[in-house]
This record gives sequence, structure tokens and C-alpha cells, in this order.
Amino acid sequence: MPVSSPSRLSRDTQRLLSLTAALARSGSRLEDAFWEAQLGTLLNKLLLGKKNKFVEAALEHLLAADTSAYEILVEQAETLSESAIISLDGKDYDVLLFSAPVVAWTRYQLPDTTLSETQHETLLALVRQHIAADNTQITLLPALVGFDQMPQTFQDTRQWTQRMAMQALGMAAEPCTLNKAIETDTLLADARFVVGVVVAPRGSALFRWQTEQADDSLTTRDQCKEAWIQAAAPVLSPLFTGCQMEYLQPDAYYVNSREADRRIRPLALKAAVTWLQSAVHLSGAELRAIIAGCGESAIEEYRVGFSTRQSNDVIYGCIWPVLSKEEAFADGLESGQVDVPDEIAALLKELSVGDIRRLPGIYPLEFCDDCGAPLFPNPLGEMLHPELPEETDMSPLHFH
Repeated sequence: MPVSSPSRLSRDTQRLLSLTAALARSGSRLEDAFWEAQLGTLLNKLLLGKKNKFVEAALEHLLAADTSAYEILVEQAETLSESAIISLDGKDYDVLLFSAPVVAWTRYQLPDTTLSETQHETLLALVRQHIAADNTQITLLPALVGFDQMPQTFQDTRQWTQRMAMQALGMAAEPCTLNKAIETDTLLADARFVVGVVVAPRGSALFRWQTEQADDSLTTRDQCKEAWIQAAAPVLSPLFTGCQMEYLQPDAYYVNSREADRRIRPLALKAAVTWLQSAVHLSGAELRAIIAGCGESAIEEYRVGFSTRQSNDVIYGCIWPVLSKEEAFADGLESGQVDVPDEIAALLKELSVGDIRRLPGIYPLEFCDDCGAPLFPNPLGEMLHPELPEETDMSPLHFH
């Protein structure tokens, strides 16, 4: 596995590696605090500076060289990009970027989920009522966003956090930039996020479940979640006609991004097989699924290409994101731990897919040069653009 030489990395990236290594070797909580403070100072400088990829470069190096240090730097980078301390008129405020995900899957086509101004204002009021602590200030993005529209770097995430915090505090700030949404014509399962920032006086509660009641009891996370679902469902459900939905716990940005990814993975496979059976008129016994690990120095995602048992053409594909270092290095797992391709294969078997194959090694993350769509493996190990058979019944796709 190739590892970039630290001497070829930028000075700031090398400094990140040095401080992360020191924190990884720390032998006490006091020493932890010392190195965390120095690492935090450098990360804040990089996250608030000119556009750069220093953090991502350090993480790419560590993913190949030292996975324990990689986990440490990821945690620190996530924390400092989704949270901040802002001063205004001599007062300090804690800021947290949060989301409330909705996971949806369908046999048809995921609909457009544009929020009206009234729906946006209603959701903002519901977050204040059921999720945020009483002494907080809130702002929400005026849209439900998908994974592809969200920040792709830690700098971009920190920019969202900073800008929305300023808006919540009544300060002038540029609107957050959303990345271009991908076409959803062939998506059968995905997540949409209510994204916002909660701002509280330094050291005080951010969320309602942190706040003591008059009888000294605490409202639990589960109670807040149930209240949110009951209140938000009438607002959001009409946007997802023809879909089955699951509302996740409103929480910090990165925790919820991973949790939504985790919930989508099996649902995407289930929706794909169900749709192929109805639209392409193929029984599970007639389907073949090929599983390939894809990434750079380690597996970043598994791609599942579907074909018929009589052809090597890829007719559909699903992505199974890797969400932990254990999953990234699945081939090296100790006996008794879950192997991700085996987990995928077991699910496909439950869905009655007749032929399931796993390709060895790591394949590059290839995308179509024309449309940017991911390519998926066929039984020969070729990464191909999915092409549905001409006789495919596309009418269910126009359900909306």
C-alpha cells in the first residue's frame, strides 16, 4: 500500500501529522489536553484560512500509514468544523452545526423535495419547540439537502457553521453555498437533511434534553425525537409521496451524516432489487450481483453492480459507503468480526438474488467522464456505466 512521504507534504500538513502523532502517544489526560489545544489551534487556522486541502492530505497519509492516528485527526477535524466559539458584544457563544435526517426509499422514484418558505418557517419553529434548549438561537438552511449538496471538505463545513452562526446572532453573513444536486431519476433510496446551527451562551445547554425540568428531571433524547417526528411528519411527509420514510434523531452534523449513511445502505439494496424485479421483470434468481471494494489506499466504499445471469452488462448499481476504519480494512479483520462484503452478500441472499460474486482487491473510484455517475463492476472486473435493457418498464419512474 503506497504511503506519501511526509517530506513531500506541505509544512502545515507535516505539522498536523506531528501533533496528531504526539496526541496518539500521549500517556495521560493532562497531556491529551496539551496536544489537543495545539492541534486545535492549527486546525482552526487552516479551517478559517485560504482554501486548502491540508487536513485532507494529512488524513489521506494517515489512512495508509497509521489508522489509529487517522481516527484521532478525523475526530478533531470534525469537531472543529461543526462547532465553534463566536464572540459578539463581549459575550462568547457556543455554536454547533446540526441536522435532522429523513431517510426515504421507494419502488418508484425519489421526488423533488423543495421546501416552501412556509414549510421552512414551520420547521424552524418546531426545532425551537422540540429540539433546541430555551436559551438558544437557531437558523436553518431554507432547503432540504442531500449528501451531494453538502460540504465536501472540512473547510466548507466550517464555513457553513460560521455563516449560519452569524445569521442566528443577527450579524451580516453570506448565504451558505449548496453543491449541485445530482439527478435523482434512478435513485431509489436516499437521505434528505434539515440542516441548521444552534447557538447558546458559552457553557449553557444547546439541546432540550440537556435542560433540567422544574422537578429536576431531564427530558430524554427519545422523548425529544418522538415529539419532533410527530410535529415534523405532517410538514415533511407530503414531500415524499410514494416513499417509505424514517426520521432520525436530530443531532450533530457528522454523527448524523454517518447514521443516515448507515441506515440507507441496506435500504438501497432492497429498493434496487425490488425495482429491478418490477421494472426489468427479472426474478431474484435471474439477477447477478458483483461486489467490489473501491478506493485509493484503502476501501472507501463498496460498489455493487447488478447484471443478468446471461450477460456481463451492468444494468444497475448501488454504493455501500465505508463508515469506519474496521470496514475500510475488512480483509484484515480478526476472526469473528463482520466482513462487509459478507454482510452485503447475506442481505442480497435474503433478497433472493441468485448469483452473488465478490471481486478481490481494491478498485479505483471511477466515474463517467460525460455525466459524472459512478461506474459499477461486472463479473469480469470491468467498471461500467449502468445501462437498463430496452424492454425496461420505466412507467413507475414517472409516478411523481
